[in-house]
Amino acid sequence: MSRACADLKIMFSPGRVQLVQASSPPLPTVLVTGATGLLGRAVCKEFSDGWSVVGVGYRRARPRLLRCDITDEDAVRALLQEHKPDVVVHCAAERRPDVVERHNEAAVNLNVHATGTLAKEAALLGALFIFISTDYVFDGRNPPYGEDDTPAPLNLYGRSKREGEREALRHCAGCIILRVPVLFGEAESVGESAVTSLWSVIKQEVETCLDHVQQRFPTDTRDVAAVCRKLAERGRQDPSIRGIFHFSAEEQMTKYEMALCIADTFNLPASHISPQTALPAGPPLRPLNARLACSRLQCLGLSVQPRPFSAAVRDALWPFTDDKLWRQTVFH
Repeated sequence: MSRACADLKIMFSPGRVQLVQASSPPLPTVLVTGATGLLGRAVCKEFSDGWSVVGVGYRRARPRLLRCDITDEDAVRALLQEHKPDVVVHCAAERRPDVVERHNEAAVNLNVHATGTLAKEAALLGALFIFISTDYVFDGRNPPYGEDDTPAPLNLYGRSKREGEREALRHCAGCIILRVPVLFGEAESVGESAVTSLWSVIKQEVETCLDHVQQRFPTDTRDVAAVCRKLAERGRQDPSIRGIFHFSAEEQMTKYEMALCIADTFNLPASHISPQTALPAGPPLRPLNARLACSRLQCLGLSVQPRPFSAAVRDALWPFTDDKLWRQTVFH
């Protein structure tokens, strides 16, 4: 049966039969902050089928996205009152530890105060609030870290995200906090992620040392977005889907190992890259291994199988190859 026929109802009355157009139920609405960013774009794309998506940006706002300074409480209140979302996915953040240290007031306004405002307004509307947090809330000394382990962030970025978690829970008791590790994905520039930025190091072929101490778990934004959708859909129906969740890819890699894998994936030389095995000096301190245990998502059937790093990073970086037909000629 065609969709057009399925949307018709047959009404019977004495002496005649009448066809009446049936109204479809309205799509649920998701509001995504940071919709111009690496994760926000993936979340908007994931929800684009079956949901009404309201993407919100600020400095990089573009057509079909709304421009809003989410550190402005009045602007946030007006935004949510106008669109009345069923779910808010809060991706916007200052996520670069070095930048947070240099511009701490602006970072705290975004990572902490804006989170509290969004959580409060979402709670007033009865919307499900999902806050994206980080593995940097842990000190990295005793991995893996479960959802109930006590955070002990080492740097201002980690502390700001931990305070954002507290603000979310304080203003919206039924919120969801999703902690994730370093992310990469479909990028507008290779510098959007600490993972894809390694492309420049590889391509320049200049003698370089890369960290071979800190253990990372690079995770594809498409997988995080899929988890967000699962949490949103289940969370709207089941009030027990609340609190803290962890999601992470499973492959453990240093920056040096990531670079070698990227070079191998694209058949590029990597002899100019050397491992740096000494601990980095000076702030900001970073956790040596903040591996996240993700059992809660898995037990509830809300996780996804993470994409293998080599395949996912190939998808992220192939548009930056010299030969734009590279993907088709090499892998098809």
